[in-house]
Amino acid sequence: MKRRRVPALLFDAAAIAAALLDAWVHVDPDDRMAAVCALLAAVSLTLRRRLPLLTYVLALPAAFVTDAVFATLAALYTLSTLTRRRSLLVVCAAAFVTGDTTSWSWPRPEFTDPTDTSNLIMVTYSLATAAAPVFLGQLVQARRELTVRIGEIWKARESERQLLADRVQARERARLAREMHDVVSHQVSLIAVRAGALQVGNRDPETKDAAATIRRLSVQTLDELRHMVGVLRASGSSPMELTPQPSLTDLPRLVENSGIDVELHTDLPDDLPPTVQRAVYRTIQEALTNVRKHAPGATATIGVHHADGTLRATVMNTARTLPALPLPGAHYGLIGLRQRAELLGGTLSTTAMPDGGFQLRLELPVQRST
Repeated sequence: MKRRRVPALLFDAAAIAAALLDAWVHVDPDDRMAAVCALLAAVSLTLRRRLPLLTYVLALPAAFVTDAVFATLAALYTLSTLTRRRSLLVVCAAAFVTGDTTSWSWPRPEFTDPTDTSNLIMVTYSLATAAAPVFLGQLVQARRELTVRIGEIWKARESERQLLADRVQARERARLAREMHDVVSHQVSLIAVRAGALQVGNRDPETKDAAATIRRLSVQTLDELRHMVGVLRASGSSPMELTPQPSLTDLPRLVENSGIDVELHTDLPDDLPPTVQRAVYRTIQEALTNVRKHAPGATATIGVHHADGTLRATVMNTARTLPALPLPGAHYGLIGLRQRAELLGGTLSTTAMPDGGFQLRLELPVQRST
């Protein structure tokens, strides 16, 4: 539970009020010299945080001519919390003891018999009274410095922990880079080579076109994998995106490489936030992937428009004209898109059309970046 600290101004006001009350109790109003010294000591407490030594000097006379010593002790405490000069504190404490033990006979001190038991008791009491604020102030100063030191140690430990995490992350990224380079890149390269051989050695135009598309997509995937491997190997640098992050300007290339007969209609400003652009791109990418997997031979229409602070993206495909091929899939594509839309404050809906087609609709609230 976090403690609430008393405001400094309120604390100072309470100290001044206590000093005035001490003066009212212990000072005779008819004794003008004592009254002036007591009031000066109380008022000087307003300077104790900025000028602690001057505050103590102004409050010290009250200890010589009056029994109102609260302001002097408060000034001594403040000086003890702010200075590292132990010799100065000893001198100040000795000055208070001198004033406190002679105030009863001022201005003609009669403290001349050191063997008198009552005098020794008075000196001992004054020494204890002066030592209390000095020791307490030094304790507060040590506690404050210890708190600062603990904070520095904590920051150093957090920095060390972060460095350790970065090293572990760099090791893991390097391992992933090796796996991607040795396994995934090899397999994609093999797909590209086989597709190229099929394109050259086959005379069927549709097969040659399909082989060319496979080869083009494989080469593009290899480029992205090389970029990803380079990023993963960049250990020790600032955090970077692990894959090339697309924008809406990449939609025409996505449609062109989809292998589907697609009509694309867009009417968007150029200053949409990058997160919104990526969400739209990934949604359309997933929709086209699903069309290829589940509706072979279908055509699609894509519309992306922005109006009234809302971006609407719609992907609609016709019914399939060819039998669907059994392809592997995790079945989490639409779930991930829906979660992405919800994180951006939008919605994702899907609708099966009466003619056997399918419609995917994305709506996102948009605040155009400046």
